[in-house]
Amino acid sequence: MEQNQALKKRMTARHITMIALGGAIGAGLFKGSASAINLAGPAVLISYFIGGIVLFFVMKSLEKLVLKTENPHGLSGLVQPYLGAHAADFTDWVYWSMWMINIIAEAVAAASFLQLWFAQVPTWIFVLIIALLTSVINLCSVTLFAETEYWLSFAKISVIILLIIFGIFLVGQMIFQTNLAHAFHNMTGDGGFAPHGIKGVMNSLLIVIYSYGGSELIAITVSETENPKKAIPRAIRGVIGRIVSFYIIPMFLLLLIYKWQTLAASTSSPFVMVFNKIHLPFAADIVNFIIILALFSSINSGIYASSRLLFFRLKQRQGKISQRIAQLNKHQVPQRAVIFCSGTLYIGVVLTYFLGDRLFNYLAGSLSYTVLLIWALISAAGFLLAYRQKIWSERLVSGTALTALFLIFIGILLTNPIGVTIFTAILYALIYFSYQKNKKAH
Repeated sequence: MEQNQALKKRMTARHITMIALGGAIGAGLFKGSASAINLAGPAVLISYFIGGIVLFFVMKSLEKLVLKTENPHGLSGLVQPYLGAHAADFTDWVYWSMWMINIIAEAVAAASFLQLWFAQVPTWIFVLIIALLTSVINLCSVTLFAETEYWLSFAKISVIILLIIFGIFLVGQMIFQTNLAHAFHNMTGDGGFAPHGIKGVMNSLLIVIYSYGGSELIAITVSETENPKKAIPRAIRGVIGRIVSFYIIPMFLLLLIYKWQTLAASTSSPFVMVFNKIHLPFAADIVNFIIILALFSSINSGIYASSRLLFFRLKQRQGKISQRIAQLNKHQVPQRAVIFCSGTLYIGVVLTYFLGDRLFNYLAGSLSYTVLLIWALISAAGFLLAYRQKIWSERLVSGTALTALFLIFIGILLTNPIGVTIFTAILYALIYFSYQKNKKAH
């Protein structure tokens, strides 16, 4: 019976690469990019570049932790040998809360794109359909989830590659019809490259960090990956370049083709605007469909990550309720944890009713703090590992990441709405002190 309470190792390197991309390429790129452009103008490229460098350092720390930790389980298993049991518990619960909030944000974004076609259909119906589909996929088996996520991620990557191809064609056409200097006019005119200055760059980092968040999802797959010490480092190396390329290159082309104010004011995704400009039949509808699939993919990854985190944490507790939720079904999937986590989407329905479109930006602000915190904990664990091994180059990588994350945190703290900051601080405090209460109870 105990054997049936262990997660099965069914995922390969190709699966976890696409799962990480599925978590990281979602609403942040397809919907949040317009908000980031509005905050920074063309200088948003600097924000994406800074975020990409920090992501690279964090993922290198994560790679070293996977290679050096014996039988790791999730993020807590990676950081516990270096940061202690309390920090490990805090890491898992904070990361779990991040995905709970994130799947709501992604569902709100998906509903907004579906309503471009079905304006009369209430948001809650779309969210209900998404909740049911993702629950079924995650309940059946980890193999079905991994394969579904692989092809959903493949679809979203395909549309990004198409945008890059069409974008290069449109920019080439502009250069041919005018000249190279004129092609860059949209990026340098109307207030210059950085119309809102350094403050705009810092403000947009909030959206950028939220957008890149999800890359660390690779760590959650450790317990269900075949030969994780070989597959996960390979996937990490593949993910870093792809994520940065799929954000920075499309953004650069978009800012050449359109004025940044036009992109910022767009009610649809900037991606749809490019395909409309090509004048391909039904191109905009096809792209809209792919974007919806991309957001569904991100929600799917979120339910996977959050259900495994819940399973790991509750499995270690002695209470009857905890043990019941942590049970596995005949496919060795944490069925009740999946149902509990997908149920969070219904909270999103209520919040959407009261806050409408403002909900996405509000949630993104809270998520940015959490992504920063998780990255900082990974980097801190990586730094302590390098310190123990006396490897100066790896200390430098992790130390640089920690310094950059602290500076970005200060910038976001000064620019984020005070309500978002207070909400996030209260959430962290509840998670931190709940561990103390649990320890006293034993």
